[in-house]
Amino acid sequence: MTPDAPSADQAVLVHGWGGSFASTWQRNGFAALLEDAGRKVIGVDLLGHGTAPKPHDPEAYADLTTRVLDALPDEPVDAVGFSLGAITLLRLAVAHPQRINRLVLAGIGSNVIPGSDDRSGTDAIVAGLDTVAAGGDPAELDTTVRLFAQYATQPGNDLAALTACMRRTPAGEVIPDDLRAVTCPVLVVVGDRDFVHPGDDLAAAFPDGRCTTLRNVDHFATTDAFGFFDAALEFLDAIG
Repeated sequence: MTPDAPSADQAVLVHGWGGSFASTWQRNGFAALLEDAGRKVIGVDLLGHGTAPKPHDPEAYADLTTRVLDALPDEPVDAVGFSLGAITLLRLAVAHPQRINRLVLAGIGSNVIPGSDDRSGTDAIVAGLDTVAAGGDPAELDTTVRLFAQYATQPGNDLAALTACMRRTPAGEVIPDDLRAVTCPVLVVVGDRDFVHPGDDLAAAFPDGRCTTLRNVDHFATTDAFGFFDAALEFLDAIG
């Protein structure tokens, strides 16, 4: 694919909290499959992650869409996001619907339906990260919180930066505008063992939304699941 490929043939990929473009989309081969299909892939590392700056002030993370917007071409592109990356792309699509051609939202669902602003889960994760930072034993944490802590302490991660990102404002993960403003085709992909399951109500909030539920898949396994690959690539018309 040449550098001056039309933006309709480009796809931006955004990872989840604790991940990076390399660890989420290159490691599993998803980026390579898009490239094999003739797409130019735009990989973005969110603030606090991967190769991006890693501030320790929660207020620095108030708007995570900035780095994604800076990476986009002028014309609409396809976009794929997982978890925090999906939330970030959704916020971007609400504010700038003209920038997105097709949108894949993986690992989000009931947690971003307007009105679902319960922070108890986020607060528990932050408390667990604080425990790990203070030298506590991750094995004593709740299973989900422990998995987040394990993500945060992977090689190359900055625990303080990721904790600040989790503490960011605005609080919660409620999308603050009318989801019907996102008029592009949207695919929601959620595992049936994901703590954000189901995704049907989120998909139904869009004028052109649909949902694929992955059987026996939890949150952290979503982007490695063959069902995710098949659904996302077919939706993006990247497979025959």
